[in-house]
Amino acid sequence: MPVKFSKSVVKIDRNTKKQTIEHDYMKSKPLKDLLEYFNKTDNPPKKRQKVKNELVRRTKKGLANIVFN
Repeated sequence: MPVKFSKSVVKIDRNTKKQTIEHDYMKSKPLKDLLEYFNKTDNPPKKRQKVKNELVRRTKKGLANIVFN
């Protein structure tokens, strides 16, 4: 199962009353947003580690060139 960035949202169409679930996966976030989130120090450590894992995954695939100290 892919890692989620935030909780899934259920959207209901008012006309048809159909429900659609919108997921917010880590792999669909832009690199800029992930870096901004990772560099903020007031975010919870568990979520920062998830973001770091995604950045490492992208570096291994060649999608990003990031070096951690």
